[in-house]
Amino acid sequence: MNRHTGFRGYPTVGGRARRVMLGVTATVAMVLGMAGAAAAAADTVIDTIPVGDGPEGVAVTPDGSFVYVPNDDDGTVSVIDTGTNTEVDTVTVGNNPRGVAITPDGSFVYVPNDGDGTVSVIDTGTNTEVDTVTVGNAPEGVAVVTPDGSFVYVTNSGDGTVSVIDTGTNTEVDTVTVGDIPQGVAITPDGSFVYVANSGDNTVSVIDTATNNVVDTVTVGATTQGVAITPDGSRVYVANGGDDTVSVIDTATNTVVDTVMVGDFPVGVAVTPDGSRVYVADNGDNTVSVIAIDRCLGSLCFDFGSLTGSGSGSVFS
Repeated sequence: MNRHTGFRGYPTVGGRARRVMLGVTATVAMVLGMAGAAAAAADTVIDTIPVGDGPEGVAVTPDGSFVYVPNDDDGTVSVIDTGTNTEVDTVTVGNNPRGVAITPDGSFVYVPNDGDGTVSVIDTGTNTEVDTVTVGNAPEGVAVVTPDGSFVYVTNSGDGTVSVIDTGTNTEVDTVTVGDIPQGVAITPDGSFVYVANSGDNTVSVIDTATNNVVDTVTVGATTQGVAITPDGSRVYVANGGDDTVSVIDTATNTVVDTVMVGDFPVGVAVTPDGSRVYVADNGDNTVSVIAIDRCLGSLCFDFGSLTGSGSGSVFS
């Protein structure tokens, strides 16, 4: 096993939070996406599924049929059938798999292997590893560019870069230098920009996918980790574990327009499909903070999803 002990110079909890981030964020997204189908079981654990050793991330196929879970400690990916909630397959990948992303057509799964600097490509038709792509040092975060899924962006926390993988050839076609210890990664709905959370220098790098150049750098809170973008692409929410806040970035100006206090050591963040709420995983106190997103028409603002009638940045845990 090749576990990293944490951020360079950061406490061990940072390393733990870093690894938890992807799993919690994706889990929230999965639960939200399936909420309509399981409304009767809201806020209730209806099943527990044994998987491999040290599960990290989680991703659901576009049709909702299968869930893929990378298991950090045994170098495998568990495949769960959502119809029966059972593990139906196990795929051997690289060392310390952590992140996971699925192409929009559901054909392939991309898994960064932190321990050996590679990304495993799994064919969902056969559940076998069909390719391995060498990337940078300690890859963790991964996102597929929408809507055609032509490229995958992988954050390499060990060398401050983002690898760009061409999904047609499964080769690294570009490397983008970003900030220190990049962690979370998210892509705007139109695929134009990539936002990368750099935990080592408290910034967010903005990459233009047309040129694969960093076109802006936004200073946010301390020890930034998770990042998520609203469905309309207008706002980016960044979880700052070091100061218990979430920074809100306006994508039109790439400036922080709001800072929201949340729970202890927030690491993961996800936005609901309707763009009404943001869910933040607070690793330090085992809570999830819920932020109601405002929508404003001139001077009139509506607090969608909030039951409190509060204004911008309302939070309840």
